[in-house]
Amino acid sequence: MEGGSPDQESVGSGTKRSSVSSGSKSRNHKEFLYRLVDCETFTANLEDWFQSLYEKSAQMKPVFDVPFELIDLQKFDYALEGVSFQQLIRMPNAVYASTSDSAEATAYLAVEDFLHATVKGLWEAFWSQDEPMPFSVACLYKENLKFYQAENAIASGRLGSLCASGVLLKNPRHPHGKWDNLLELALLRPGIQSLVGESEQQPSLHVLGEALFYALRMLISRRLSRQNLPLSSNSAFVLLVDSQYGGVVKVEGDVNKMDFDVNNVYKCAAEWIQRHARIAVSPVDRIWNKLGNANWGDIGALQVTFATFYCIMQFAGLPKHSIEDLAADHGCRLQTRRLERQLGDTRVNGSGLFRFQQHGVSPEIVEVQDESVKLESESLKQEVGSVLWLEDSNWERGYHINQIRSNGELPYYIASPVEDPGKSLFLYVGSHPSQLEPAWEDMNLWYLVQRQTKVLTIMKQKGLSGKYLPQLSASGRIIHPGQCRRPSSGGNCDHPWCGTPILVTSPVGETVADMVSEGHFGVDEAIRCCHDCLSALSTASSEGIRHGDIRPENVICVRSGESRPYFVLVGWGHAILEDRDRPAMNLHFSSTFALQEGKLCSASDAESLVYMLYFACGGAFPDLDSVEGELQWRETSWSRRLIQQKLGDVSTVLKAFADYVDSLCGTPYPMDYDIWLRRFKRSIREEDHGKEIDASV
Repeated sequence: MEGGSPDQESVGSGTKRSSVSSGSKSRNHKEFLYRLVDCETFTANLEDWFQSLYEKSAQMKPVFDVPFELIDLQKFDYALEGVSFQQLIRMPNAVYASTSDSAEATAYLAVEDFLHATVKGLWEAFWSQDEPMPFSVACLYKENLKFYQAENAIASGRLGSLCASGVLLKNPRHPHGKWDNLLELALLRPGIQSLVGESEQQPSLHVLGEALFYALRMLISRRLSRQNLPLSSNSAFVLLVDSQYGGVVKVEGDVNKMDFDVNNVYKCAAEWIQRHARIAVSPVDRIWNKLGNANWGDIGALQVTFATFYCIMQFAGLPKHSIEDLAADHGCRLQTRRLERQLGDTRVNGSGLFRFQQHGVSPEIVEVQDESVKLESESLKQEVGSVLWLEDSNWERGYHINQIRSNGELPYYIASPVEDPGKSLFLYVGSHPSQLEPAWEDMNLWYLVQRQTKVLTIMKQKGLSGKYLPQLSASGRIIHPGQCRRPSSGGNCDHPWCGTPILVTSPVGETVADMVSEGHFGVDEAIRCCHDCLSALSTASSEGIRHGDIRPENVICVRSGESRPYFVLVGWGHAILEDRDRPAMNLHFSSTFALQEGKLCSASDAESLVYMLYFACGGAFPDLDSVEGELQWRETSWSRRLIQQKLGDVSTVLKAFADYVDSLCGTPYPMDYDIWLRRFKRSIREEDHGKEIDASV
């Protein structure tokens, strides 16, 4: 186990450069990584920065953001209900209270087994039960930064030189592991629990600096590697654990922005952390109980498992079964459990529980049948002709249901205000806040109502409005029939409608999906649709908001009150407001960057618009059920110019726009909305005058 740094071996087979300058640059980067070996020196360069963060941070407020939102962890928890995890080597309790080497050795073995069980369970549940797991677990030896099985290190008397455990991509040619094959590291350190006290403070610089050090080495190694990762390699996860507790540190950033000065390695590394890295630190929570078993369903193990899930995605690509797919099975399992317990399948109130009452002095507990409250799961679906009353903080307003529509997945309504029957509005009914089961079973309802309400409210506050954007008419809570027994302290009463969110928007129109199915989407509609959607995207992007879910169901054609119809981009529930937001995933219409990275680039919405127009103009999508197949089809179609040719049959300006989007996809360059709005407006103006479209436009 003797030797120098493994980085010469790990990255020495990096991609060969065609030029001397790039080859020299690559060697310089390798030398930089080769010299970046002293964690304490690295940490010392961060002391002033770390201290300033604490001084600037408000008292009792964490310095760093969390890597995962609670709502995402809860959805992940539902997805893991049917997944089997089994840690066979128990974690010794209070290992650091003992001086026994055997206890410390067992702790390393237990961490390895915990990581193995986590990766194996996730791989078989989300990726494949038939294909062998392509990952292994090993311990990091701090003397030479190579990886070994814990048993071998312990047997050779090197226990004291172990510093971490890691999950690696299997590589038979490199039995000691390559840093660019490292998915994540787990640092086994005493007293992790004490790092976060009652005030929710963040870890000390000593421990956090060590996590940042190893995360940075992982990012640089991936940068120098010749392997192409399926997803973004710009983020790294490091786990902090002791014999009972654990947490997650996430470091994200582009290491290409680092100054690779081999004569000033630690200063350059520290400056990159301060200027270019986004750091997130999770709360520290319990992972192992007193018997040494992992509490897989509790939040401590859950956030560690979630980090591992993201790490596997970076190396294996998007899973065959999404979190939403597995979480949807929760409703079926819940129904089965209810039948097992002979509870029936419909007689539940707003809290999902029976209400009981004791009669007289009899000890018998009987169910109370409340006929005034309809408890069926379908009770929130409205009928044509009914009136729905909405309560906001200042007023009450009624809406008459005129039509029932569907976006392909969920129902919504066309309604008229009671006081203005001639006006038409879109009305969306959300899920009761206490009925989490339907919300988790179909998160689309939450995005359609609650999330879209938030986005439209923010857009309204920022002054974003226009002809091609939906307008927030009203939002609030439904007013249910009968007397509301809502407690004075807030919350909802036991009526199944109480507290249900409502969203009302304008204008109303026919979706592009319906127009296509009825044969009403022609050349004029294609050009106007592209212009109007680009105008909406341009307005939203001026405040850094991107749509993230452009598809035929989310574009409507408005005809009332206008000499000519126009299009409005609706369905803003998946809009990207900040970096941590994620777009909707749709095999046919999501951008390539979204399918690969789970994020949007500057041209992602425009690319989705091209796919929608391709479909609306008669283009055919293959019958695929995997991201890999869809990406392969797109690569072939773009390279053979099939998409451009199809749009070119409709309009030369659409073909030119598709070429422009193709050249921009995946790059950091921003969309030039203005020039394309002018070109489309010119085409529309020429058509209005009965002229042909100039091929030079």
